[in-house]
Amino acid sequence: MSGYLDQLVAWRVSGMPRGITSVCSAHPVVLRAALRHGAATSSMVLIEATCNQVNHLGGYTGMRPADFVALVERIAGDESCPMDRVILGGDHLGPNPWRDQSAETALVEAEKMVAAYVAAGFRKIHLDASMGCAGEPLALDDAATAARAVRLAAVAERIARDQGGDLPRYVIGTEVPPPGGADHALRDVPPTDPDAARKTIAVHRDCFNAAGLGDAFDRVIGIVVQPGVEFGNHNVVRYLRDKAQPLVRVLDGEDGLVFEAHSTDYQGTAPLSELVQDGFAILKVGPELTFVLREALYALDLIASDLVPGYGDRPLKTEMERIMLADPGQWDRHYAGDSAEQALLRHYSLSDRIRYYWVNDAARGAVERLIAALQGRSVPLPLFWQHWPAAAGFADAPLDPEALLIWRVTQSLCSYHAACNLKN
Repeated sequence: MSGYLDQLVAWRVSGMPRGITSVCSAHPVVLRAALRHGAATSSMVLIEATCNQVNHLGGYTGMRPADFVALVERIAGDESCPMDRVILGGDHLGPNPWRDQSAETALVEAEKMVAAYVAAGFRKIHLDASMGCAGEPLALDDAATAARAVRLAAVAERIARDQGGDLPRYVIGTEVPPPGGADHALRDVPPTDPDAARKTIAVHRDCFNAAGLGDAFDRVIGIVVQPGVEFGNHNVVRYLRDKAQPLVRVLDGEDGLVFEAHSTDYQGTAPLSELVQDGFAILKVGPELTFVLREALYALDLIASDLVPGYGDRPLKTEMERIMLADPGQWDRHYAGDSAEQALLRHYSLSDRIRYYWVNDAARGAVERLIAALQGRSVPLPLFWQHWPAAAGFADAPLDPEALLIWRVTQSLCSYHAACNLKN
């Protein structure tokens, strides 16, 4: 499994770059779409969980790493996707969930989290100890970041060697966009300074070697940098490869590395293809997949409102609004403006912070009611034309709503697949 990540480096060095899509989501429909697409295309599937989403204490999904693996294995079995074609990754593994505590307390928790991830079978590990904890600067320098990353790598190495089998592949570097996108309209996002990228690599290499973990550094396959892509609540900054070329040339002196690009959501096939050609072999996507899932659910909510007697007037959207207003912690710091603008952003922001609420029991119940209302019904073509023209091919036949949701997510995945499997 992890050997495929090594191939990304080999393909880049050979001048025939290929990439892999990193699906960063815990939503079962997104996972099912990714695994079904992987089975259909005989592709490797890289699925990553984040430190806030899944950790040894449960995260916001309530899942520990072993629970997440069990979910992926169950869905992979349903979809006839062999687990030897699935790579599991841990994203931003470090003290971030506990950064309001002292550094030592946060790092002890981070060690427990990394141990739980590796013990559960995760083998792609993004070491991210860049954030300051209580009483520290917001962001740490390379030396402090690398020292803490090495401390976490030592835990990962010990657990993996005790288990036997594949040893972890690591990703270092922390110059990434804000998780889930920016909170404001963006016009320009400068790529990482090439010298800063070189320094990050050199400091981490020295720190790993000084700790006797040179073998582990040999398995560092990627560095996270900012290629100049981002999305905010309202807009997308697309890749401008000319501006990124000084950064791209950093890889000329690093035969063992590729770049990992975060927040590549909403780029489209052409910019994603250029990223892969330029050495950004790991393309992370998350909010786009749950955004299009929400888009599909709301379209079905409108269709059911018009079609099914007694269903009500957009009850799914109404319920999601109630849930988010009752528990604003996942959106209120991110959505500025008056009450009308905030109401719009709660449902339609590209940052898609509504994704945190689909695990709510009431939200699940509302989705289940929607699916039950449309299951097996024949939806007239004009209703699709009105509420979801792109899905008109599903009209006038017994409807399987979940299959339609998966179809919509798969459209985005196909764009990534095309970009990652270029014909050289």
